[in-house]
Amino acid sequence: MSTSSAHADAFFRELGLDGSVWTIEDDEGVPAPRGTDGARAMPFWSRESRARRVIENVPAYAGFRTREIPRAEFEFRWLPGLSADGLLIGLNWAGDRATGFDSTVADFTARLNA
Repeated sequence: MSTSSAHADAFFRELGLDGSVWTIEDDEGVPAPRGTDGARAMPFWSRESRARRVIENVPAYAGFRTREIPRAEFEFRWLPGLSADGLLIGLNWAGDRATGFDSTVADFTARLNA
């Protein structure tokens, strides 16, 4: 299993039924960088500590702050919006460039409800 897959698996384990999803934002909003394939992904983490580590260690995100999103809000507001905007979901990105596994909304939802 790759490191990216392990981080994605941890996302679903750590989230639980009543957990929150975490993202990062600045005054411009939540980032959605393009991947090597040209697709845009918005990053989310299962723990605030994971998101904070990216802010602290990735220069591109140095001015960002964490944002908590309750699971219900994420499922019923954010997921439809991400789908409508054609964005992928970045799961527990890590490392010195904040990279990892990206999922479509449909695949994410299927795994979330499994």
